[in-house]
Amino acid sequence: IGIGSYLFRSSQPAEPAEPATSQAPSPVNPEIKKVSEKVEPRPFDPFNAEPEPEPDPVDTVAPPPPEQILVDAGMGAAELKPEVLLEKIGRSLEESDLVKASMLIGRRALDESQLEGLRKLAAIGDFRLSSMDPVMEIGELEANRKSRWALNFEGEKGARIYFDLLRGKTGGWGVEKMKLFDQEAAGRAIFVDSLGITDAFLRAVLEQNFDDAKSLVDPESVSDAKIAGLCIIFEEAKYRLRTQKPLRAMFNRELTAGFIAHVEDETGEKAADFGLNVQRKTIDQPWQVTEVNLDSLLADYADRVAGGDVHYTPLIKNPTGGDTLILYFGFDEDVLTPRTERQLDIVAGLLKTDSDKELTLSGHTDSLGTDQYNDKLSERRAGAVEKYLFRLGVPRKQIVALAEGEAKPRRPNSTADGEDNPSGRRANRRTEIYLDF
Repeated sequence: IGIGSYLFRSSQPAEPAEPATSQAPSPVNPEIKKVSEKVEPRPFDPFNAEPEPEPDPVDTVAPPPPEQILVDAGMGAAELKPEVLLEKIGRSLEESDLVKASMLIGRRALDESQLEGLRKLAAIGDFRLSSMDPVMEIGELEANRKSRWALNFEGEKGARIYFDLLRGKTGGWGVEKMKLFDQEAAGRAIFVDSLGITDAFLRAVLEQNFDDAKSLVDPESVSDAKIAGLCIIFEEAKYRLRTQKPLRAMFNRELTAGFIAHVEDETGEKAADFGLNVQRKTIDQPWQVTEVNLDSLLADYADRVAGGDVHYTPLIKNPTGGDTLILYFGFDEDVLTPRTERQLDIVAGLLKTDSDKELTLSGHTDSLGTDQYNDKLSERRAGAVEKYLFRLGVPRKQIVALAEGEAKPRRPNSTADGEDNPSGRRANRRTEIYLDF
């Protein structure tokens, strides 16, 4: 400031300024002082200071009560693609935004207990959608109108939320019903309606869970051998349910329903379709699987594993009723193949779950060779199966082995005009497994 005043008043060349310590202070312009006071911070006096205002608290508003969330939920959202709606719901739960999730779901599918269940799931620290299959279609309840989907989450093992979606007149899909996963019911049906029982049965088969699958069928209509055969077929051919419309409703009435299961191989290519029927005696009785038509699936399976001189159809009708598992052998052979060993691994697993379960083995041959030779060969074939099961830990008391020789062919060994029938002989070189669990 002093230098500025000097230049203004003097007409002479400027002289070097004296050091500030030896120079009297220059007069201060009041206008300039006023400006300086505005920019200079005022010294802080802890004994005469006004308290600084507290910052606004962050996110201290309490979440709305469940009653208010239900009121605000409204009718829920609708999307032309079900998977889009489900992913939006899943992302909102990942973000612990229960209000947003509720508005997407809608109040017709929610109650206070379900809100509390969603709140607990969303509060899990690592709760997030599965990276592999976040949204999964279960199947149809009504063709092109009503379907069931699921959200799969990571973090908590098996966390899953089920949704029944209804298609509106404008084509948009909205949530009609929601059900949270119950870990105590793992492996069993979450929904106990016709689609829920059908889906639970097929999932049990895919997981090789014979006992769960058996608990969902009518034992007078669906044999143990058919369940075991289905386990073998799914495991050996690496079948899985198709991701799009895995189960389609043919009809769904009060006491009976029918579904088509769409199956694909491990590469994702279409393999086959097969039908399942479920029934219940009254509306108060549980649904049960009453029929599984495996004809097309067995044909596809046979095409995939066919080759050489060995016949492949692991499940056939028993003349005395029910179904029978069959293992096949090459000509004049009594050695198990890797395929038959894999099938027996599944059978052994079923036996070891209950020591009271028993099976009967019967060895068979074609018509080539003497009766005495074929009797011995059929005995060795039954014995090969029996010994393998023993090695897997199945107790001897659970197995009965018989030798039938060539006495009980499944197919003719020769044609009507007396010619040799190689395809018939291939089908007769076998060991049959009668399951009566």
